Amino acid sequence: MLADANGIPLAIVVTGANRHDVTQLGNVLDSVKVASPDAIQQFLYADKGYDGEPAQKIIYEKGYFPRVIRKRKEPGRPFKNRRWIIEVVHSWYNRFRKLLTRYEKYTSSYLALMHLASAIICWRKIGIIYG
Repeated sequence: MLADANGIPLAIVVTGANRHDVTQLGNVLDSVKVASPDAIQQFLYADKGYDGEPAQKIIYEKGYFPRVIRKRKEPGRPFKNRRWIIEVVHSWYNRFRKLLTRYEKYTSSYLALMHLASAIICWRKIGIIYG
């Protein structure tokens, strides 16, 4: 899953539980539906698992600048710790009981439920701003 700075989901990829997140990084970045403005540098905040050379190469190829964050604040790091945003988005998805434990037989059914939950999350975020 990929989310923006406000926690709005931008991309979802469903895989098996035995697949590591880094192996699906290219698929997640390819599935982003909203194009970002070219004039703005796009940073990709990630945890230490994305610090390897293959992940860094994919991030640069897709037009992002990697910001790999460790759990604790390191002295001399110029950027803030923003890992909490994706953790918040995961907790929003966990509030949908149908998604918490996957009972769907087909991946397409589960992906449709994830998109429905994403739409509800976006609606709730917009409702706070405009409501």
